[in-house]
Amino acid sequence: MPEIAEPMRELVIDGVRFTLLGTAHVSRVSAEQVRRLIQSGDHDAVAVELCRSRFKSLTDPKSLSRMDLFSVIRQNQVSMVVANLALSAYQKRLADQFGIEPGVEQRMAIRLADESELPVLLIDREIGTTLKRISANLGWWRRYSLFAGLLAAMLSSDEVTEEEVERLKEGDVLETTFAEFASDRRDLYVPLIEERDRYMAARLRAEAARSGARRVLAVIGVGHLRGVAEALERERGAPEAMVAELEQVPPPSRWPRLLPWALVVLIMLGFAYGFSTSPALGWDLVIAWVVINGGLSALGALIAGGHPLTVLAAFGAAPFTSLNPTIGAGMVTGAVELALRNPSVGDFSRLRDDVASARGWWRNRVARIFLVFLFSTLGSAIGTYVAGAHLIERLFLA
Repeated sequence: MPEIAEPMRELVIDGVRFTLLGTAHVSRVSAEQVRRLIQSGDHDAVAVELCRSRFKSLTDPKSLSRMDLFSVIRQNQVSMVVANLALSAYQKRLADQFGIEPGVEQRMAIRLADESELPVLLIDREIGTTLKRISANLGWWRRYSLFAGLLAAMLSSDEVTEEEVERLKEGDVLETTFAEFASDRRDLYVPLIEERDRYMAARLRAEAARSGARRVLAVIGVGHLRGVAEALERERGAPEAMVAELEQVPPPSRWPRLLPWALVVLIMLGFAYGFSTSPALGWDLVIAWVVINGGLSALGALIAGGHPLTVLAAFGAAPFTSLNPTIGAGMVTGAVELALRNPSVGDFSRLRDDVASARGWWRNRVARIFLVFLFSTLGSAIGTYVAGAHLIERLFLA
């Protein structure tokens, strides 16, 4: 077998030989090592560091054109889709700036496995689950700071630094991407790296048993090599149980769930007290609530480039959706914008390229719907607290 330059570990677990190849996600050398190992004929299955959604995105670029936007909006999945697009935009910036396509070794592994008629084993955790577990692992301020950084970065046209490229050579594309949006990575390490090490080790064992493979080549980022190897050697329980445990999304803590309802109760009590004091004061409070909350949500929709009727819908809906934490203003504005400006097939096909630039987010109708959803929601959220503070101030002065 040719000499392997990239780090590699071989382990025999339950009669299965696992060859773990640590790769750099932006290295053509890594892709060549993948080629040599697969073409050696020493393996009967190839595992890749991909989840099902990322695998589908990689192998079926047209899958975005089949996305049901109404379902995305109704199920409140816009933030997850935008995070995926931000990841794609970051990778596109890398490719444009350095001529490096992240994940080239994964593409090579999939293509050569198909040509050799070897099963491809998907071992990484779904990116949506990882994002939710990241969110659950952060305090509320860090969570919103990270999201704000993600939002700013996805609209940025700044060049990727050499330091970020070096981090990609050392390890994980998800970790490096989120490191760009967060100044402190310590609280990201567990869900991004440690948990995924254990998850991939469990999936390797489970997928090898399911497929009947006895000689598995696993193509993983070099940053995961040690952790996956240690997890394979250490953990002997049922892999399915480990996978199920690491796929669970921790329930939100009690207080963040109660706070919006408590705020609604306080606002309604404020309205009631205002009307009991004098009808004029009560109506002043209601009008201020509508103008501030609806106005800021409408401003968000306007900044996002929403249709004039979408802006009006934001103004009309936000004062009411703010009093019902189960529905957000963005659900209304996103649906209205979609109905008024239904994206074309071309918008879907250009989506990945368009989101690589700030201008493209406003030019592409699909991306603009997401911006309308996010900005009108953000405006309504700010409006709720500003209008609430104004309400309290008026009552104390009454």
